[in-house]
Amino acid sequence: MGAKGRVKNLDNEMSDEEEKVETKSNKSSKSRSQAKEHKSQLERLKDKDPEFYEFLKEHDEELLQFNDEDIDEDVTTDVEDANLQGDDEIGKHRVAEKKEKPSKNVITTAMVDSWCNSVQEKGNISAVRSLTRAFRTACHYGDDGGDDSSTKFSIMSSSVFNKIMLFVLSEMDAILRKLLNLPSSGGKKETIMDLMNTKHWKNYNHLVKSYLGNALHVLNQMTDTEMISFTLRRLKYSSVFLAAFPSLLRKYIKVALHFWATGGGALPVVSFLFLRDLCIRLGSDCLDECFRGIYKAYVLNCQFINAVKLQHLQFLGNCVIELFGVDVPTAYQHAFVFIRQLAMILRDALNTKTKEAFRKVYEWKFINCLELWTGAICAYSSEADFSPLAYPLTQIISGVARLVPTARYFPLRLRCVKMLNRIAAATGTFIPVSMLLLDMLEMKELNRHPTGGVGKAVDLRTILKVSKPTLKTRAFQEACVFSVAVELAEHLAQWSYSVAFFELSFIPLVRLRSFCKSTKVERFRKEMKQLIHQIEASSEFTNERRMSISFLPNDPAAMSFLEDEKKSEASPLSQYVLTLRQRAQQRNDMLTESSVLVGEHSSVFGKKISESDEEDDAWNEEGASVFNSSWLPGGDSKTKKPKEIKQKKKKRKMEEHNTVAVDEDVVEELVLSSDEEESASDTLSAGEDDDEKLVPPRHQSKKQKPPTNISKKKVKSRAKKSKKRKRAN
Repeated sequence: MGAKGRVKNLDNEMSDEEEKVETKSNKSSKSRSQAKEHKSQLERLKDKDPEFYEFLKEHDEELLQFNDEDIDEDVTTDVEDANLQGDDEIGKHRVAEKKEKPSKNVITTAMVDSWCNSVQEKGNISAVRSLTRAFRTACHYGDDGGDDSSTKFSIMSSSVFNKIMLFVLSEMDAILRKLLNLPSSGGKKETIMDLMNTKHWKNYNHLVKSYLGNALHVLNQMTDTEMISFTLRRLKYSSVFLAAFPSLLRKYIKVALHFWATGGGALPVVSFLFLRDLCIRLGSDCLDECFRGIYKAYVLNCQFINAVKLQHLQFLGNCVIELFGVDVPTAYQHAFVFIRQLAMILRDALNTKTKEAFRKVYEWKFINCLELWTGAICAYSSEADFSPLAYPLTQIISGVARLVPTARYFPLRLRCVKMLNRIAAATGTFIPVSMLLLDMLEMKELNRHPTGGVGKAVDLRTILKVSKPTLKTRAFQEACVFSVAVELAEHLAQWSYSVAFFELSFIPLVRLRSFCKSTKVERFRKEMKQLIHQIEASSEFTNERRMSISFLPNDPAAMSFLEDEKKSEASPLSQYVLTLRQRAQQRNDMLTESSVLVGEHSSVFGKKISESDEEDDAWNEEGASVFNSSWLPGGDSKTKKPKEIKQKKKKRKMEEHNTVAVDEDVVEELVLSSDEEESASDTLSAGEDDDEKLVPPRHQSKKQKPPTNISKKKVKSRAKKSKKRKRAN
């Protein structure tokens, strides 16, 4: 049986070889026929187009000396040698494949130094190309397609990577500008558009695209904020080249917006300056996308507010306003659309009066958008293109303040009043704010004695709504009454230099006197009497000067009444407002010190960027220190992340353990909300106790330690009694 099996195997092998010979013979016959056709075409060409035939004879004579006999000889030799090749042919084929693949040169520091020297001293273009290839290899190090045969170099050490990145990011902009005959700095879109029609651009545009594209790739791979900041800072000088590459421009805008909204340290400032430089240099190519993108990024970041995030959110709002100033007419078009969206949300809440509709208005995202547009109108109130937005925004803010007139929404109403005062001061228009404030004083929650104890200190800047237990505390009443006095004094001080101030202040004075009579809290009465005294003094100050005028109220000369006194803030009410501002600032400082440090990291932004603008050498030194680590893209960053996550998890576990240990000894006094609230407030969203969520557990534990001590004493006394009983038994 074994011999028969071997014979069958030999027969099968012979049949396979015969099939191979047949296929090769078929291929040879096809190639012979194709060769004959080609030869006949060349002969016909001599008759049809003799001029072209003569041209080929002069420039490519080998093409005309085509012979099909060589093909026949090759085919016969292939057929004869087909049976003799066997397994040796496979081995030769593998060797040939290995020879075809180009061997990658490992980049060394000596190679990089030689390239850098030849570029700086001689301006060698081949060295520039080598540096560009090395930069591409460095940026794509660690990618999934890192073993691509098209790449000529490979990087093995982090020191080589750092040297390549530092030199290319620092010097490539100057090299490219020199090759393209551009000025050493600056430039706008028009210069690049003109450059694209020149011979220099056709020769070197691939270097520009390679530099910008690979830098964008490595930006997406980096995790260190200092590296990203340095890279963006250097790329800002080459941002004008993005006018020639719209796809890269869109990607750069997205990356810069992401770093601006989520970065830490100096990265948000550097990213914003990169975006602002793009808008200034490229104009209409990126204005619309930058304006829409930065507003959406701001909205995503302002959905929640606490004491830590407050200053960072103010920084983001200032950046948005600053970017709108690059092109105010274009910014007006976007602002009109976004303010109209806010108006439609408010209209829906007024018409439907449902829980969901109220929730869309009384949330941080909506209120912070109003704050943003208030700041924008105050900044560009003198611009004719932007000032028409002041009236619709004022109507929206007034509608939000009156939407649910209950005491639990006093913080939100005070926030709206502050925005209206800012718009009135910036535009010089009268906005009736006093009624919103005086209505608050007439509510019962601010007239009676507090029944909820002293309570926690209330920071009205970080809450929109208070809980029912907080509403009855002394701390909340004091914060509200003091804020009403400050905002009312701010409003009246703006018009204390008007001819009609006596008539304007008459109704507020009457209602303030009635509050002093009705309130049962002596400290509130003293506060309001002091405000009444200052308003009366300002009325006398205005009336004395009004007696000497001869023009009518509708005369344009009334606009210049007490103009010098207004510049020097000479009225008694203006002087009183200054003292109130100082008291408010001291109160806010005490609140932030008692909770957390506000904007610990974001407060460093301004200092860092001012230094960077003045001295480029400092940035180069910083770049040398930044790119002096063992970081490689796609390498160490992945291994570092799990360690950081583990450390964060450990910290969270320790904090949770500490809070649980503290809360075990704390008896929290929880007061359930009653059903006696107004029907309008009951229709609002379920996020009723926002202020309670914002307060960390440490503050609760500090204020509720006395009952814990009592409980411990009771436990000890009970333990002693049980021991005595056991001994007696």
